[in-house]
Amino acid sequence: MEALYGALEAGRVGIFESPTGTGKSLSLICGALSWLRDWEEKKRQEEARLLEGLSPAEPGHPGSTDTAGEPDWVTAFVQRKEERDKVDRLKEEQIRRKKREDRLEKIRNNVQLKYAAKRKRSEEEEMKRLLQLSKEALSQGAGADVLDQLDHNEEELILAEYESDEEKKVVSGLEEDDDDLEEEHVTKIYYCSRTHSQLSQFVREVQKSPFGKDTRLVSLGSRQNLCVNEEVRRLGALQLINDRCMEMQKNKHEKKSDEENEGKKRRVSRAVCPFYSYEQMQFLRDEVLVEVKDIEQLVSLGRETKACPYYGSRYAIPAAQLVVLPYQMLLHEPTRSAAGIKLKDQVVIIDEAHNLIDTITCIHSAEVSGSQLCCAHSQLSQYMERYRKRLKAKNLMYIKQILYLLERFVAMLGGNVNQNPGCQTVSQTGTVLKSVNDFLFQSQIDNINLFKVQRYCEKSLISRKLFGFVERYGGPATAVKNKENQKMAGLQNFLLTLQQGSDKEAGTPQSPPVEAENDQLRAASPLMQIEGFLSALTNANQDGRVILNRQGTVGQSSLKFLLLNPAVHFAKVVEECRAVIIAGGTMQPVADFREQLLSCAGVDPARVLEFSCGHVIPPENILPIILCNGPSNQQLEFTYQTRDLPQMMDETGRILCNLCNVIPGGVVCFFPSYEYEKQVYAHWEKTGLLTRLATKKKIFQEPKKANQVEQVLVEYAKCIKRCSQAGGQMTGALLLSVVGGKMSEGINFSDDLGRCVIMVGMPYPNIKSPELQEKMAWLDKTMPRAAGQAPSRTLIENLCMKAVNQSIGRAIRHQKDFASILLLDHRYARPAIFNKLPQWIRERTQVKPAFGSAFAELRKVRTSISCTAPQTASHCAHLDLSQVFPLE
Repeated sequence: MEALYGALEAGRVGIFESPTGTGKSLSLICGALSWLRDWEEKKRQEEARLLEGLSPAEPGHPGSTDTAGEPDWVTAFVQRKEERDKVDRLKEEQIRRKKREDRLEKIRNNVQLKYAAKRKRSEEEEMKRLLQLSKEALSQGAGADVLDQLDHNEEELILAEYESDEEKKVVSGLEEDDDDLEEEHVTKIYYCSRTHSQLSQFVREVQKSPFGKDTRLVSLGSRQNLCVNEEVRRLGALQLINDRCMEMQKNKHEKKSDEENEGKKRRVSRAVCPFYSYEQMQFLRDEVLVEVKDIEQLVSLGRETKACPYYGSRYAIPAAQLVVLPYQMLLHEPTRSAAGIKLKDQVVIIDEAHNLIDTITCIHSAEVSGSQLCCAHSQLSQYMERYRKRLKAKNLMYIKQILYLLERFVAMLGGNVNQNPGCQTVSQTGTVLKSVNDFLFQSQIDNINLFKVQRYCEKSLISRKLFGFVERYGGPATAVKNKENQKMAGLQNFLLTLQQGSDKEAGTPQSPPVEAENDQLRAASPLMQIEGFLSALTNANQDGRVILNRQGTVGQSSLKFLLLNPAVHFAKVVEECRAVIIAGGTMQPVADFREQLLSCAGVDPARVLEFSCGHVIPPENILPIILCNGPSNQQLEFTYQTRDLPQMMDETGRILCNLCNVIPGGVVCFFPSYEYEKQVYAHWEKTGLLTRLATKKKIFQEPKKANQVEQVLVEYAKCIKRCSQAGGQMTGALLLSVVGGKMSEGINFSDDLGRCVIMVGMPYPNIKSPELQEKMAWLDKTMPRAAGQAPSRTLIENLCMKAVNQSIGRAIRHQKDFASILLLDHRYARPAIFNKLPQWIRERTQVKPAFGSAFAELRKVRTSISCTAPQTASHCAHLDLSQVFPLE
């Protein structure tokens, strides 16, 4: 906490490592909020001094001149004016702050106000209902005008007139009388984490902390998490929910002008969101600031007050002291701006940041398949033909540009947009990487302004309109009557042939996945995915590459933008913020953060602070061993060349057999890949080693499918619980897992669930991957050599050790936990690799050249475990299986 406080006070960029179970969350809360409380107090004292005039400027002497040549009386006048302006600003700020504090205190202490607001909302709803009934009664029998022989429901599918290419002032959502909601941003802390469950857990820690009652906290999330309009929620896909929400807002703002033009031809009424109301959201904003709430509580409050939690929470940002939000919302600049997040002179804490570089890369990368490109072209062509006479010239121009882009993208994959992508065979298969400029030139689209096209897609909501069109005309009984569409046999026929073509290639067993993919295409317009790819192409040429992946057919091929320089997007965060804290349970090796992220973002090395704290467990509670040789004295080196040898797989089996004889409870064994785990399992089955293992431990394998993981984990926990209660020959369970898989991150193997974690070999990434090769080449070109080692080599080692550290950190989860960790490969003992282990593990690690001495150490651990056996069995007997594995 002291180190964190110092980093915030000095405005530094800190890399903090605090292992799981050491109170990381509480330390971050208390350290950061203590600093914020002291900072606010200092600011108030400074304001009081200025307002009381305790530090007046010295008046100049008449007749003299300053160094700039101005008379002193002029300089004194300017200084006094500046001071008066500053004092006026401070007074205004104090008045606003006093108003806000009084308002929140009133709400906090006056329960009657809440009931009054609730009663008022009920009266307004009843009034709206009666008014609607009256309107319906008046309109009965009047009939409705039909515009150009189009159904009323089709009116909302037509693109509105797009008047200008230039960005206009975007209405943020509320009416002109929304000034009350606009406040100056106070100094605050932005806390980010990876998942909503982690954020909710953090908010609960804040509620329990000494700062829980006095902190103005707001939780932010996506519309998918916060929307309470069931009609919109049913759309499912995030992009569809976003577009529908924006459209309903637009309808609300157009409603006024429609009412003013009642004498003219009546327009079709469009849906508006009943939860999007100024007064309701103002009330929700104040309720959020009065009491700390997590996302689930915020959604419940939104339903109760009939106010939009998504916008209500955003209007609470300026006055909030602590803003809790997911990574993506902070790290993606357009999302950050749309949310009203201002980072200038604020504090940012990024928790669970071990995969921060990968997250930034993933957010700003995009991929589209040949099937999506062809499908989008077919849909958009039919949309244009259907509404050609109703679309304005500028809309038609941009639609034609998008169609041309899609055509050229498919041509780059070696196909034709007017033919079924599943039936078009690619002549030259393989993966090709190109710079952004080369891709634009070779695809002949360098004459198109992608920034304007991107802006048009955002403003016109064309992907939403297209989705509505597909929903309406995608059914098998529908036919759109025009020559062009008759030639193309309709959108449904196109999708049907796309599915049939894939079936012919893949065979009958592959039919269900193809149907699922087809459903996914229908669930969200492929144009939405393509918009992301167009946006990615606007990155600087040197910061990314375009990957052309040509596989079998055009439908299976894809285009992908790969971001090479994540620092370019992180730089803006670091430049604007007062201080940035990057925290995690396992941050080693930190070289990647320091060099790839901070150094490339232009951060002065003197501003960077590294802090790592030890674990709270006693030294004897953990036994990390690097094992160099197996029981038959076979050297353990699991390289790509040697790991497939029968003797290596046999030696691994013998090690596990010996360990399972002495270690009770659960043993988790990590393999470098699913393929290798499958290969070893088959070999053991063939040689009989699997049968020997099964006499002591029931064997479980990590499934590839995410929806099967929880079931396997629950069965694994039940087995350990049964064995601890029953005793006998079976002592527990053995779980064969994969590094980088579902169980290597975010799952706790605490207590009896993980008494030993074994790492088989070193999980180096596949250096033959074109993406990794391009990243390595880019690093060698842009980064200096460190300690005589090429940056690409350092990257490979760091990726490997980051994965190892995440996996072996699954076992020790709290102060009284204990476990053994075995690293099966002599290369872990090399200084360059050894130093990349977490400090709390490294300082307790023993290097054992022979298996005998390692086995003796493990038997000692068994003796200590036996001493605590009654307590362990008791713990396992009361396992709450729903809480054992917090899946994220």
